[in-house]
Amino acid sequence: MLSRLGPPLTLAVLAGPVLAGLAGTLLPAFGYLPALGGEALTLDPFRQLLAQPGIWHSALLSLTAGVATAAAALAIVMLFLAGWAGTPAFSRLQHLISPLLSVPHAAAAFGLAFLIAPSGIAARLISPWLTGWERPPDVLIVNDPAGLAMMAGLVVKEIPFLLLISLAALPQADPFRRRRLAASLGYGRMAGFLFGTWPAIYRQIRLAVFAVIAFSSSVVDVAIILGPTRPATLAVRLVGWMNDPELTMRFLACAGAVLQLGVTAAALALWIGLEHAGAWLRDRAAAGGLRLRRDRPAALGALAAMTASAIVVLAGLATLALWSVVGLWQFPDALPAAFTLRSWEAALPRIAAPLGTTLAVATAATLAATALALLCLAEEDRAGRRRIALALVYLPLIVPQVAFLFGLQLLFGLTGAAPGLPALVLTHLVFVMPYVLLSLSDPWRAFDRRYEAVAHGLGHGRASTLMRIKLPMLMRAVLVAAAVGFAVSIGQYLPTLLVGAGRLPTITTEAVALASGGNRRVIGVYAFLQAVLPFLGFAVATAVPALLLRRFRAMRA
Repeated sequence: MLSRLGPPLTLAVLAGPVLAGLAGTLLPAFGYLPALGGEALTLDPFRQLLAQPGIWHSALLSLTAGVATAAAALAIVMLFLAGWAGTPAFSRLQHLISPLLSVPHAAAAFGLAFLIAPSGIAARLISPWLTGWERPPDVLIVNDPAGLAMMAGLVVKEIPFLLLISLAALPQADPFRRRRLAASLGYGRMAGFLFGTWPAIYRQIRLAVFAVIAFSSSVVDVAIILGPTRPATLAVRLVGWMNDPELTMRFLACAGAVLQLGVTAAALALWIGLEHAGAWLRDRAAAGGLRLRRDRPAALGALAAMTASAIVVLAGLATLALWSVVGLWQFPDALPAAFTLRSWEAALPRIAAPLGTTLAVATAATLAATALALLCLAEEDRAGRRRIALALVYLPLIVPQVAFLFGLQLLFGLTGAAPGLPALVLTHLVFVMPYVLLSLSDPWRAFDRRYEAVAHGLGHGRASTLMRIKLPMLMRAVLVAAAVGFAVSIGQYLPTLLVGAGRLPTITTEAVALASGGNRRVIGVYAFLQAVLPFLGFAVATAVPALLLRRFRAMRA
Protein backbone atom coordinates (compact mmCIF):
# COMPACT_ATOMS: atom_id res chain seq x y z
CA MET A 1 0.00 0.00 0.00
CA LEU A 2 0.95 3.63 -0.51
CA SER A 3 0.82 4.13 3.26
CA ARG A 4 4.04 2.13 3.62
CA LEU A 5 5.91 5.09 2.12
CA GLY A 6 4.69 7.39 4.89
CA PRO A 7 7.10 6.48 7.73
CA PRO A 8 10.33 6.43 5.64
CA LEU A 9 9.41 9.68 3.88
CA THR A 10 8.57 11.31 7.21
CA LEU A 11 11.84 10.09 8.74
CA ALA A 12 13.68 11.60 5.77
CA VAL A 13 11.86 14.92 6.18
CA LEU A 14 12.38 15.12 9.94
CA ALA A 15 15.90 13.73 10.31
CA GLY A 16 17.53 14.24 6.90
CA PRO A 17 17.76 18.07 6.81
CA VAL A 18 18.63 18.25 10.51
CA LEU A 19 21.51 15.77 10.29
CA ALA A 20 22.76 17.16 6.98
CA GLY A 21 22.58 20.69 8.35
CA LEU A 22 24.48 19.73 11.51
CA ALA A 23 27.22 18.19 9.39
CA GLY A 24 27.31 21.30 7.22
CA THR A 25 27.71 23.42 10.36
CA LEU A 26 30.29 21.32 12.21
CA LEU A 27 32.85 21.12 9.38
CA PRO A 28 33.11 24.91 8.79
CA ALA A 29 33.10 25.41 12.57
CA PHE A 30 36.41 23.52 12.59
CA GLY A 31 37.74 25.46 9.62
CA TYR A 32 36.96 23.00 6.82
CA LEU A 33 35.18 24.62 3.90
CA PRO A 34 37.25 24.35 0.71
CA ALA A 35 34.99 26.74 -1.20
CA LEU A 36 36.14 29.52 1.14
CA GLY A 37 39.74 28.40 1.44
CA GLY A 38 39.38 26.17 4.49
CA GLU A 39 41.41 23.11 3.52
CA ALA A 40 42.30 21.71 6.98
CA LEU A 41 40.68 21.22 10.34
CA THR A 42 41.57 23.93 12.84
CA LEU A 43 40.32 25.55 16.02
CA ASP A 44 40.85 29.08 14.71
CA PRO A 45 37.08 29.78 14.31
CA PHE A 46 36.55 28.98 17.99
CA ARG A 47 39.48 31.16 19.00
CA GLN A 48 37.98 33.99 16.98
CA LEU A 49 34.60 33.31 18.57
CA LEU A 50 35.95 33.45 22.12
CA ALA A 51 37.67 36.75 21.30
CA GLN A 52 34.35 38.41 20.42
CA PRO A 53 33.33 41.07 22.98
CA GLY A 54 30.50 40.00 25.27
CA ILE A 55 30.19 36.51 23.80
CA TRP A 56 29.72 34.85 27.19
CA HIS A 57 27.16 37.44 28.19
CA SER A 58 25.21 36.67 25.01
CA ALA A 59 25.41 32.95 25.76
CA LEU A 60 24.20 33.52 29.33
CA LEU A 61 21.26 35.59 28.08
CA SER A 62 20.25 32.75 25.77
CA LEU A 63 20.61 30.15 28.53
CA THR A 64 18.57 32.22 30.97
CA ALA A 65 15.84 32.91 28.41
CA GLY A 66 15.44 29.21 27.64
CA VAL A 67 15.13 28.04 31.24
CA ALA A 68 13.20 31.02 32.64
CA THR A 69 10.64 31.06 29.81
CA ALA A 70 9.88 27.35 30.18
CA ALA A 71 9.73 27.57 33.98
CA ALA A 72 7.34 30.55 34.03
CA ALA A 73 5.02 29.26 31.29
CA LEU A 74 4.91 25.72 32.71
CA ALA A 75 4.28 26.96 36.26
CA ILE A 76 1.31 29.07 35.12
CA VAL A 77 -0.17 26.19 33.11
CA MET A 78 0.40 23.67 35.94
CA LEU A 79 -1.19 25.85 38.63
CA PHE A 80 -4.08 26.80 36.36
CA LEU A 81 -4.84 23.14 35.67
CA ALA A 82 -4.47 22.31 39.36
CA GLY A 83 -6.88 25.00 40.48
CA TRP A 84 -9.48 25.11 37.71
CA ALA A 85 -9.56 21.93 35.58
CA GLY A 86 -13.12 20.80 35.06
CA THR A 87 -14.75 24.11 36.08
CA PRO A 88 -16.81 26.48 33.87
CA ALA A 89 -14.10 29.14 34.21
CA PHE A 90 -11.55 26.65 32.90
CA SER A 91 -13.69 25.90 29.85
CA ARG A 92 -14.25 29.57 29.04
CA LEU A 93 -10.59 30.50 29.39
CA GLN A 94 -9.53 27.46 27.39
CA HIS A 95 -11.65 28.63 24.46
CA LEU A 96 -10.16 32.13 24.79
CA ILE A 97 -6.54 30.96 24.85
CA SER A 98 -6.65 28.15 22.28
CA PRO A 99 -6.82 30.44 19.19
CA LEU A 100 -3.76 32.35 20.43
CA LEU A 101 -1.60 29.36 19.51
CA SER A 102 -1.93 30.45 15.87
CA VAL A 103 -0.56 33.96 16.48
CA PRO A 104 3.02 34.14 15.13
CA HIS A 105 5.72 34.91 17.67
CA ALA A 106 6.82 38.04 15.80
CA ALA A 107 3.29 39.49 15.72
CA ALA A 108 2.84 38.82 19.45
CA ALA A 109 6.24 40.42 20.14
CA PHE A 110 5.35 43.55 18.16
CA GLY A 111 2.03 43.77 19.97
CA LEU A 112 3.72 43.52 23.36
CA ALA A 113 6.30 46.14 22.34
CA PHE A 114 3.53 48.56 21.33
CA LEU A 115 1.86 47.97 24.70
CA ILE A 116 4.79 48.34 27.10
CA ALA A 117 7.06 50.81 25.30
CA PRO A 118 7.55 54.18 27.07
CA SER A 119 5.19 55.73 24.51
CA GLY A 120 2.97 52.64 24.29
CA ILE A 121 -0.69 52.16 25.07
CA ALA A 122 -0.09 51.30 28.73
CA ALA A 123 1.78 54.56 29.39
CA ARG A 124 -0.79 56.59 27.46
CA LEU A 125 -3.71 55.21 29.47
CA ILE A 126 -2.18 56.38 32.77
CA SER A 127 -0.71 59.67 31.55
CA PRO A 128 -0.71 62.44 32.47
CA TRP A 129 -3.49 62.08 35.05
CA LEU A 130 -1.65 59.43 37.11
CA THR A 131 2.01 59.71 36.16
CA GLY A 132 2.29 63.39 35.23
CA TRP A 133 4.16 62.40 32.05
CA GLU A 134 3.71 64.86 29.19
CA ARG A 135 6.33 63.10 27.12
CA PRO A 136 7.50 59.46 27.09
CA PRO A 137 9.74 58.61 30.06
CA ASP A 138 13.39 57.88 29.36
CA VAL A 139 13.20 54.26 30.51
CA LEU A 140 14.56 51.28 28.59
CA ILE A 141 11.68 48.79 28.70
CA VAL A 142 11.77 47.20 25.25
CA ASN A 143 15.28 45.84 24.46
CA ASP A 144 16.23 46.01 28.15
CA PRO A 145 19.71 44.62 28.93
CA ALA A 146 18.38 41.76 31.08
CA GLY A 147 16.05 40.52 28.33
CA LEU A 148 12.97 40.69 30.57
CA ALA A 149 10.71 42.04 27.81
CA MET A 150 11.88 39.28 25.48
CA MET A 151 11.18 36.61 28.11
CA ALA A 152 7.74 38.09 28.79
CA GLY A 153 6.92 37.93 25.08
CA LEU A 154 8.03 34.32 24.93
CA VAL A 155 6.07 33.34 28.05
CA VAL A 156 2.74 34.69 26.80
CA LYS A 157 3.25 32.83 23.51
CA GLU A 158 4.36 29.51 25.02
CA ILE A 159 1.49 29.35 27.53
CA PRO A 160 -1.13 28.42 24.86
CA PHE A 161 1.19 25.76 23.42
CA LEU A 162 1.88 24.10 26.77
CA LEU A 163 -1.77 24.38 27.79
CA LEU A 164 -3.05 22.61 24.68
CA ILE A 165 -0.38 19.90 24.95
CA SER A 166 -1.35 19.40 28.60
CA LEU A 167 -5.04 19.23 27.73
CA ALA A 168 -4.30 16.47 25.23
CA ALA A 169 -2.50 14.52 27.97
CA LEU A 170 -5.07 15.25 30.69
CA PRO A 171 -7.65 12.52 29.90
CA GLN A 172 -4.96 9.81 29.99
CA ALA A 173 -4.06 10.84 33.54
CA ASP A 174 -7.64 10.17 34.76
CA PRO A 175 -7.72 13.45 36.74
CA PHE A 176 -11.23 13.27 38.15
CA ARG A 177 -10.89 9.88 39.80
CA ARG A 178 -7.49 10.88 41.19
CA ARG A 179 -9.00 14.11 42.51
CA ARG A 180 -11.77 12.26 44.33
CA LEU A 181 -9.23 9.91 45.87
CA ALA A 182 -7.02 12.83 46.98
CA ALA A 183 -10.03 14.67 48.42
CA SER A 184 -11.04 11.61 50.41
CA LEU A 185 -7.57 11.69 51.99
CA GLY A 186 -7.99 15.33 53.01
CA TYR A 187 -5.89 16.99 50.29
CA GLY A 188 -6.91 20.34 48.85
CA ARG A 189 -7.79 20.64 45.18
CA MET A 190 -4.39 21.93 44.06
CA ALA A 191 -2.33 19.64 46.32
CA GLY A 192 -4.25 16.58 45.13
CA PHE A 193 -3.60 17.56 41.51
CA LEU A 194 0.08 18.36 41.99
CA PHE A 195 0.82 15.21 43.98
CA GLY A 196 -1.43 12.76 42.14
CA THR A 197 -2.17 13.93 38.59
CA TRP A 198 0.59 16.28 37.45
CA PRO A 199 3.42 13.69 37.40
CA ALA A 200 1.44 11.56 34.94
CA ILE A 201 0.75 14.59 32.73
CA TYR A 202 4.32 15.87 32.82
CA ARG A 203 5.72 12.55 31.62
CA GLN A 204 3.66 12.96 28.46
CA ILE A 205 4.47 16.62 27.79
CA ARG A 206 8.17 16.50 28.71
CA LEU A 207 9.40 16.60 25.11
CA ALA A 208 7.14 19.58 24.44
CA VAL A 209 8.77 21.40 27.37
CA PHE A 210 12.19 20.56 25.92
CA ALA A 211 11.04 22.07 22.62
CA VAL A 212 10.05 25.28 24.43
CA ILE A 213 13.49 25.46 26.08
CA ALA A 214 15.29 24.88 22.78
CA PHE A 215 13.21 27.50 20.95
CA SER A 216 13.44 30.13 23.68
CA SER A 217 17.21 29.74 24.04
CA SER A 218 17.81 30.21 20.30
CA VAL A 219 14.93 32.43 19.12
CA VAL A 220 15.83 35.16 16.64
CA ASP A 221 12.75 37.14 15.60
CA VAL A 222 11.43 37.79 19.12
CA ALA A 223 14.97 38.62 20.27
CA ILE A 224 15.36 41.18 17.47
CA ILE A 225 12.06 42.84 18.37
CA LEU A 226 12.15 42.71 22.18
CA GLY A 227 15.59 41.49 23.19
CA PRO A 228 18.72 43.34 24.32
CA THR A 229 21.08 44.78 21.74
CA ARG A 230 24.40 45.45 23.54
CA PRO A 231 25.13 42.65 23.49
CA ALA A 232 22.34 40.82 21.70
CA THR A 233 21.46 37.22 22.38
CA LEU A 234 23.75 34.62 20.88
CA ALA A 235 21.38 33.58 18.08
CA VAL A 236 20.91 37.18 16.89
CA ARG A 237 24.67 37.73 16.73
CA LEU A 238 25.08 34.49 14.77
CA VAL A 239 22.60 35.59 12.12
CA GLY A 240 24.47 38.87 11.75
CA TRP A 241 27.76 37.02 11.20
CA MET A 242 26.14 34.61 8.74
CA ASN A 243 24.79 37.48 6.64
CA ASP A 244 28.02 39.48 6.77
CA PRO A 245 29.33 40.49 3.31
CA GLU A 246 32.74 39.12 4.34
CA LEU A 247 32.36 35.44 3.42
CA THR A 248 35.04 34.25 5.83
CA MET A 249 32.67 35.23 8.66
CA ARG A 250 30.85 31.99 7.85
CA PHE A 251 33.52 30.13 9.83
CA LEU A 252 32.86 32.32 12.87
CA ALA A 253 29.08 31.93 12.47
CA CYS A 254 29.33 28.13 12.32
CA ALA A 255 31.56 28.06 15.40
CA GLY A 256 28.96 30.22 17.13
CA ALA A 257 26.25 27.79 16.02
CA VAL A 258 28.14 24.99 17.77
CA LEU A 259 28.28 27.19 20.88
CA GLN A 260 24.51 27.75 20.55
CA LEU A 261 24.02 23.99 20.40
CA GLY A 262 26.03 23.73 23.61
CA VAL A 263 24.02 26.50 25.27
CA THR A 264 20.76 24.75 24.44
CA ALA A 265 22.16 21.43 25.67
CA ALA A 266 23.23 23.15 28.89
CA ALA A 267 19.74 24.63 29.29
CA LEU A 268 18.21 21.18 28.87
CA ALA A 269 20.69 19.67 31.33
CA LEU A 270 19.88 22.41 33.84
CA TRP A 271 16.18 21.75 33.34
CA ILE A 272 16.66 18.02 33.99
CA GLY A 273 18.39 18.96 37.23
CA LEU A 274 15.44 21.18 38.13
CA GLU A 275 13.11 18.26 37.36
CA HIS A 276 14.91 16.06 39.87
CA ALA A 277 14.93 18.85 42.46
CA GLY A 278 11.21 19.48 41.93
CA ALA A 279 10.38 15.77 42.20
CA TRP A 280 12.37 15.54 45.44
CA LEU A 281 10.56 18.55 46.92
CA ARG A 282 7.19 17.15 45.83
CA ASP A 283 7.92 13.77 47.41
CA ARG A 284 9.10 15.40 50.64
CA ALA A 285 5.98 17.57 50.79
CA ALA A 286 3.72 14.58 50.15
CA ALA A 287 5.53 12.46 52.73
CA GLY A 288 5.27 15.31 55.23
CA GLY A 289 1.49 15.40 54.91
CA LEU A 290 1.24 18.82 53.21
CA ARG A 291 -2.41 19.05 52.14
CA LEU A 292 -2.83 22.75 51.21
CA ARG A 293 -6.54 22.87 51.97
CA ARG A 294 -6.63 26.68 51.83
CA ASP A 295 -5.48 27.04 48.23
CA ARG A 296 -7.97 29.64 47.03
CA PRO A 297 -5.42 32.51 46.80
CA ALA A 298 -3.02 30.36 44.75
CA ALA A 299 -5.83 29.25 42.43
CA LEU A 300 -6.96 32.85 41.91
CA GLY A 301 -3.37 33.89 41.23
CA ALA A 302 -3.03 31.20 38.56
CA LEU A 303 -6.33 32.26 37.00
CA ALA A 304 -5.19 35.88 36.98
CA ALA A 305 -1.86 35.00 35.36
CA MET A 306 -3.52 32.89 32.68
CA THR A 307 -6.11 35.58 31.96
CA ALA A 308 -3.45 38.29 31.85
CA SER A 309 -1.39 36.35 29.30
CA ALA A 310 -4.41 36.06 27.00
CA ILE A 311 -5.34 39.71 27.46
CA VAL A 312 -1.78 40.84 26.68
CA VAL A 313 -1.72 38.98 23.34
CA LEU A 314 -5.22 40.11 22.36
CA ALA A 315 -4.55 43.71 23.39
CA GLY A 316 -1.30 43.62 21.44
CA LEU A 317 -3.09 42.48 18.29
CA ALA A 318 -5.69 45.20 18.75
CA THR A 319 -2.88 47.74 19.14
CA LEU A 320 -1.27 46.58 15.90
CA ALA A 321 -4.56 47.00 14.09
CA LEU A 322 -5.01 50.46 15.60
CA TRP A 323 -1.53 51.67 14.66
CA SER A 324 -2.05 50.53 11.07
CA VAL A 325 -4.95 52.98 10.58
CA VAL A 326 -3.97 56.02 12.67
CA GLY A 327 -2.96 59.45 11.53
CA LEU A 328 -1.51 61.89 14.04
CA TRP A 329 -1.18 60.29 17.49
CA GLN A 330 0.91 62.31 19.89
CA PHE A 331 1.88 61.29 23.38
CA PRO A 332 0.15 61.27 25.89
CA ASP A 333 -3.15 61.12 23.94
CA ALA A 334 -4.95 57.86 24.72
CA LEU A 335 -6.62 57.85 21.29
CA PRO A 336 -5.35 59.10 17.93
CA ALA A 337 -6.52 62.45 16.58
CA ALA A 338 -7.47 60.93 13.21
CA PHE A 339 -7.81 57.64 11.38
CA THR A 340 -6.58 57.02 7.85
CA LEU A 341 -5.83 54.17 5.45
CA ARG A 342 -2.74 55.85 4.04
CA SER A 343 -0.41 53.33 5.66
CA TRP A 344 -2.26 50.45 4.00
CA GLU A 345 -2.41 52.27 0.64
CA ALA A 346 1.34 52.91 0.75
CA ALA A 347 2.23 49.39 1.87
CA LEU A 348 -0.09 47.34 -0.36
CA PRO A 349 2.03 47.59 -3.55
CA ARG A 350 5.08 46.35 -1.62
CA ILE A 351 3.13 43.64 0.22
CA ALA A 352 1.92 41.77 -2.86
CA ALA A 353 5.13 39.83 -3.60
CA PRO A 354 5.91 38.83 0.04
CA LEU A 355 2.27 37.89 0.57
CA GLY A 356 2.28 35.68 -2.51
CA THR A 357 5.46 33.93 -1.37
CA THR A 358 4.07 33.50 2.15
CA LEU A 359 0.84 31.90 0.95
CA ALA A 360 2.52 29.71 -1.67
CA VAL A 361 5.15 28.31 0.71
CA ALA A 362 2.71 27.84 3.60
CA THR A 363 0.13 26.11 1.41
CA ALA A 364 2.64 23.77 -0.22
CA ALA A 365 4.37 22.86 3.06
CA THR A 366 1.02 22.30 4.79
CA LEU A 367 -0.36 20.07 2.02
CA ALA A 368 2.83 17.98 1.99
CA ALA A 369 2.88 17.69 5.79
CA THR A 370 -0.80 16.71 5.96
CA ALA A 371 -0.35 14.06 3.26
CA LEU A 372 2.68 12.58 5.04
CA ALA A 373 0.89 12.61 8.39
CA LEU A 374 -2.09 10.76 6.91
CA LEU A 375 0.17 8.18 5.31
CA CYS A 376 2.00 7.62 8.61
CA LEU A 377 -1.21 7.23 10.61
CA ALA A 378 -2.78 4.97 7.98
CA GLU A 379 0.34 2.78 8.10
CA GLU A 380 0.12 2.77 11.89
CA ASP A 381 -3.43 1.39 11.60
CA ARG A 382 -2.28 -1.25 9.12
CA ALA A 383 0.77 -2.34 11.11
CA GLY A 384 -0.98 -2.11 14.47
CA ARG A 385 1.85 -0.18 16.12
CA ARG A 386 3.43 3.25 16.05
CA ARG A 387 6.05 3.59 13.34
CA ILE A 388 7.39 7.08 14.14
CA ALA A 389 9.11 7.55 17.50
CA LEU A 390 7.85 10.57 19.41
CA ALA A 391 11.41 11.73 20.09
CA LEU A 392 12.06 11.85 16.34
CA VAL A 393 8.94 13.96 15.78
CA TYR A 394 10.34 16.54 18.18
CA LEU A 395 13.87 16.42 16.69
CA PRO A 396 13.52 19.60 14.53
CA LEU A 397 11.95 21.38 17.50
CA ILE A 398 14.59 20.42 20.07
CA VAL A 399 17.69 21.03 17.93
CA PRO A 400 18.22 24.84 17.71
CA GLN A 401 17.38 26.19 14.28
CA VAL A 402 20.65 28.07 13.93
CA ALA A 403 22.60 24.90 14.69
CA PHE A 404 21.56 23.20 11.44
CA LEU A 405 20.09 25.90 9.20
CA PHE A 406 23.53 27.48 8.75
CA GLY A 407 24.85 24.17 7.50
CA LEU A 408 21.78 23.60 5.34
CA GLN A 409 22.26 27.02 3.74
CA LEU A 410 25.92 26.25 3.02
CA LEU A 411 25.02 22.84 1.55
CA PHE A 412 22.43 24.40 -0.76
CA GLY A 413 25.08 26.89 -1.88
CA LEU A 414 27.78 24.25 -2.44
CA THR A 415 25.45 22.11 -4.56
CA GLY A 416 24.73 25.12 -6.77
CA ALA A 417 21.03 25.13 -5.91
CA ALA A 418 19.77 28.68 -6.26
CA PRO A 419 17.41 29.88 -3.54
CA GLY A 420 13.92 29.07 -4.71
CA LEU A 421 10.48 27.95 -3.64
CA PRO A 422 11.26 24.18 -3.62
CA ALA A 423 14.14 24.60 -1.16
CA LEU A 424 12.10 26.98 0.99
CA VAL A 425 9.07 24.65 1.02
CA LEU A 426 11.30 21.72 2.02
CA THR A 427 12.81 23.74 4.86
CA HIS A 428 9.39 24.87 6.12
CA LEU A 429 8.16 21.28 5.90
CA VAL A 430 10.80 20.27 8.47
CA PHE A 431 9.11 22.52 11.05
CA VAL A 432 5.49 22.15 9.92
CA MET A 433 5.49 18.34 9.87
CA PRO A 434 5.87 17.80 13.66
CA TYR A 435 2.96 20.11 14.50
CA VAL A 436 0.64 18.56 11.92
CA LEU A 437 1.47 15.01 13.01
CA LEU A 438 1.10 15.83 16.72
CA SER A 439 -2.18 17.70 16.14
CA LEU A 440 -3.72 14.90 14.11
CA SER A 441 -2.46 11.84 15.96
CA ASP A 442 -4.73 12.08 19.02
CA PRO A 443 -8.04 12.50 17.11
CA TRP A 444 -6.94 9.76 14.71
CA ARG A 445 -6.19 7.28 17.50
CA ALA A 446 -9.40 8.21 19.33
CA PHE A 447 -11.53 7.26 16.30
CA ASP A 448 -14.10 4.58 17.11
CA ARG A 449 -12.80 1.48 15.30
CA ARG A 450 -16.28 -0.06 15.29
CA TYR A 451 -17.11 2.07 12.24
CA GLU A 452 -14.28 0.36 10.38
CA ALA A 453 -15.45 -3.05 11.55
CA VAL A 454 -18.95 -2.36 10.17
CA ALA A 455 -17.47 -1.18 6.86
CA HIS A 456 -15.32 -4.30 6.57
CA GLY A 457 -18.37 -6.41 7.36
CA LEU A 458 -20.18 -4.77 4.43
CA GLY A 459 -17.37 -5.72 2.06
CA HIS A 460 -15.27 -2.55 2.00
CA GLY A 461 -11.51 -2.94 1.85
CA ARG A 462 -8.98 -0.98 3.91
CA ALA A 463 -8.51 1.76 1.31
CA SER A 464 -12.24 2.15 0.69
CA THR A 465 -12.96 2.34 4.42
CA LEU A 466 -10.26 4.98 4.85
CA MET A 467 -11.49 7.18 2.00
CA ARG A 468 -15.25 6.77 2.44
CA ILE A 469 -15.62 6.39 6.22
CA LYS A 470 -12.66 7.45 8.31
CA LEU A 471 -11.41 10.54 6.46
CA PRO A 472 -14.87 12.12 6.06
CA MET A 473 -15.58 11.59 9.76
CA LEU A 474 -12.18 13.03 10.69
CA MET A 475 -12.37 15.88 8.18
CA ARG A 476 -12.58 18.53 10.87
CA ALA A 477 -9.55 17.14 12.73
CA VAL A 478 -7.54 16.89 9.50
CA LEU A 479 -8.35 20.49 8.53
CA VAL A 480 -7.56 21.81 12.00
CA ALA A 481 -4.18 20.03 11.91
CA ALA A 482 -3.56 21.56 8.48
CA ALA A 483 -4.51 25.00 9.85
CA VAL A 484 -1.98 24.55 12.66
CA GLY A 485 0.69 23.68 10.10
CA PHE A 486 -0.27 26.69 7.97
CA ALA A 487 0.09 28.97 11.00
CA VAL A 488 3.51 27.48 11.84
CA SER A 489 4.74 28.11 8.30
CA ILE A 490 3.48 31.70 8.33
CA GLY A 491 5.56 32.43 11.43
CA GLN A 492 8.87 30.94 10.20
CA TYR A 493 11.51 33.68 10.19
CA LEU A 494 15.00 32.19 10.37
CA PRO A 495 14.44 29.35 7.82
CA THR A 496 13.05 31.89 5.34
CA LEU A 497 15.84 34.38 5.96
CA LEU A 498 18.68 31.87 5.57
CA VAL A 499 17.44 29.42 2.95
CA GLY A 500 15.68 32.12 0.94
CA ALA A 501 18.92 34.17 1.07
CA GLY A 502 16.88 37.38 1.04
CA ARG A 503 15.49 36.64 -2.43
CA LEU A 504 12.19 35.23 -1.21
CA PRO A 505 10.86 37.71 1.34
CA THR A 506 7.70 36.84 3.25
CA ILE A 507 5.40 38.88 5.44
CA THR A 508 7.30 37.66 8.49
CA THR A 509 10.79 38.57 7.25
CA GLU A 510 9.56 41.97 6.08
CA ALA A 511 7.88 42.68 9.42
CA VAL A 512 10.98 41.77 11.44
CA ALA A 513 13.18 43.81 9.10
CA LEU A 514 11.04 46.85 9.92
CA ALA A 515 11.70 46.42 13.67
CA SER A 516 14.79 48.63 13.52
CA GLY A 517 12.99 51.36 11.57
CA GLY A 518 10.60 52.50 14.28
CA ASN A 519 7.73 53.41 11.92
CA ARG A 520 4.86 52.00 13.97
CA ARG A 521 2.27 52.55 11.26
CA VAL A 522 4.11 50.44 8.68
CA ILE A 523 5.03 47.83 11.33
CA GLY A 524 1.37 47.73 12.35
CA VAL A 525 0.33 46.94 8.77
CA TYR A 526 2.80 44.09 8.29
CA ALA A 527 2.52 42.62 11.79
CA PHE A 528 -1.29 42.76 11.81
CA LEU A 529 -1.42 41.07 8.41
CA GLN A 530 0.97 38.41 9.66
CA ALA A 531 -1.31 37.79 12.66
CA VAL A 532 -4.46 37.62 10.52
CA LEU A 533 -3.19 35.08 7.98
CA PRO A 534 -3.19 32.07 10.37
CA PHE A 535 -6.78 32.83 11.36
CA LEU A 536 -7.77 32.46 7.71
CA GLY A 537 -6.54 28.87 7.85
CA PHE A 538 -8.65 28.16 10.92
CA ALA A 539 -11.63 29.89 9.29
CA VAL A 540 -11.35 27.49 6.35
CA ALA A 541 -10.99 24.54 8.76
CA THR A 542 -14.23 25.61 10.44
CA ALA A 543 -16.24 26.58 7.36
CA VAL A 544 -15.52 23.62 5.07
CA PRO A 545 -16.88 20.89 7.41
CA ALA A 546 -19.85 23.10 8.28
CA LEU A 547 -20.73 23.38 4.59
CA LEU A 548 -19.97 19.83 3.48
CA LEU A 549 -21.42 18.08 6.53
CA ARG A 550 -24.35 20.37 7.23
CA ARG A 551 -26.83 17.52 6.61
CA PHE A 552 -25.06 15.13 9.00
CA ARG A 553 -25.77 16.17 12.59
CA ALA A 554 -23.66 13.40 14.12
CA MET A 555 -20.55 14.60 12.25
CA ARG A 556 -20.68 18.22 13.43
CA ALA A 557 -18.88 17.73 16.76
